[in-house]
Amino acid sequence: MSAAERFDCHYCKGSLLGNKYVTKEDTEYCTKCYESLFSNCCAECTAPIGCNSKDLSYKDRHWHEQCFNCAKCSRSLVEKAFAAKDNQLLCTECYSHEYSSKCTTCKKTIMPGSRKMEYKGSSWHETCFQCNRCRQPIGTKSFIPKDTGYFCVPCFEKQFAYQCCACKKAITVGGVTYQEKPWHRDCFLCIGCKKPLSGKRFTSRENFPYCLDCFSNLFAKKCVGCTKAITSLAGAKYVSFEERQWHSECFTCTLCSVSLVGRGFHTQRDNILCADCGREK
Repeated sequence: MSAAERFDCHYCKGSLLGNKYVTKEDTEYCTKCYESLFSNCCAECTAPIGCNSKDLSYKDRHWHEQCFNCAKCSRSLVEKAFAAKDNQLLCTECYSHEYSSKCTTCKKTIMPGSRKMEYKGSSWHETCFQCNRCRQPIGTKSFIPKDTGYFCVPCFEKQFAYQCCACKKAITVGGVTYQEKPWHRDCFLCIGCKKPLSGKRFTSRENFPYCLDCFSNLFAKKCVGCTKAITSLAGAKYVSFEERQWHSECFTCTLCSVSLVGRGFHTQRDNILCADCGREK
């Protein structure tokens, strides 16, 4: 037989004419060489998976078809749903019995692959995780835990949340109490300038809240010297004389501007004079 007529195994050079062979990457091998060179070993029985056997694989591991079984009950997993745990393959029934969590509401097993909800170590079927008030599944919506129950936000607001006395909407986070009434922080405003008062010093007049600036501008007495408001709310010191008031730093002699705080003084019409200037007059 001429070289042109030969049809040999690429590895052992044995003739393939009339024999079974396997082609890999356009190269022919006899079955013995192919199994020796390329066959995967079964993860269960460790024997090579020959050309006449199905090679079933999962995550870089391989099995004979007859070896692809549940590690617990030994039932075949071929064309069936299965789960992996600690390098073992398990049918869904065995996996559920050994490892699946139980629904907190219905107490039944949550099967692998089914949708579930988890919160603080507890698990539920998606349809079992319901609002305690409206009994509708919460799903992916926001919820608020209360005591031992869970509520969708609208139901929580209706049943538990305080209503802001300004905007009449529910207060779900934080808030301010003024005169025993609840307010949103953003709704608690100065009655004068409408700026938020939360976290700031303020005072009230006739039950209305005012920031210190507005209260001073609207109600505080004015300094005779600088004409600006005098308010003790900000810690300002002042002098009062004959129904007139001065900031301490503004209570000075009209002529020489010396401070009169703690000193004797004279009056001349509306002027306040130190003792020296008063004698000269």
